Amino acid sequence: MYRITKVLNHNAVITVDEDAKEYLIMGKGIGFGRKIAERIEADAESSVYSLQSTTERGEAEAIVKQVNPACLEIADVILKEAEKNFGKVDRKILFSLADHLQFAVDRMKKEEKIRNPMTDDIKVLFHAEYKTAEVARKVVKETFEIDITDDEVGYLALHVHSAIEDESVSQAMQIAHAVNECIAAIRKRANVNLETTSLGYNRLMNHIRYMLIRMTTGEKIKLDINDYMRVKFPETFAIAQSICDEMSVSFHKSYQEAEIGYLAMHIERVGGSEI
Repeated sequence: MYRITKVLNHNAVITVDEDAKEYLIMGKGIGFGRKIAERIEADAESSVYSLQSTTERGEAEAIVKQVNPACLEIADVILKEAEKNFGKVDRKILFSLADHLQFAVDRMKKEEKIRNPMTDDIKVLFHAEYKTAEVARKVVKETFEIDITDDEVGYLALHVHSAIEDESVSQAMQIAHAVNECIAAIRKRANVNLETTSLGYNRLMNHIRYMLIRMTTGEKIKLDINDYMRVKFPETFAIAQSICDEMSVSFHKSYQEAEIGYLAMHIERVGGSEI
């Protein structure tokens, strides 16, 4: 049982439980006609979010009282889509997601567009998350009469990723940026034409992504193909080694020697080799 402390709109209320802990409860019509101090139950269709959490963008309690309640509802729609697609998600991401939506809507209303240079990379690296975030297009259009851009969907996708993985939005953006730099270096040094729609390009990007994650987690590679790649493709191996060295410096993390051979293999694949 919850007691209402504030009605945000017809579909959202702030409440406290019997231990005086605050919660945001959202559901169709849950706030309609309600009064302060009225007691309510949260049914199976309602979404309940604790206001005790702290996010990258501040305290949940402060955010929920500052943003447009409609942004909270849109964030809830996105998280429900994420739950449908991925299963369990970290619900506290709702608050930073709603805060970002508020910022994005304010910008778009003023016709201020902020380009996301990582959008194409996010579409590949976080494909499922991007598809999930696209549910926001229709809801934002219906609510604010604004067409959300691909760049904004890209940012929302990072929030979705943060909700399903133990990885912050800033960490996901850092990885996307590092992968982008790595791809640029491969294009230049290996002199290969990387078609962004090709399977090889997709595999290469995802390999680099997981290489960076392994550098962070210390996960081990079971098979070492360095000797084979060093002898068979010495120039590509040297390129892969230099890129691994640079990523290590940029990420402030060491890498396993075995990473070089696998990166060289992926570079050869996008270069047209039959490996």
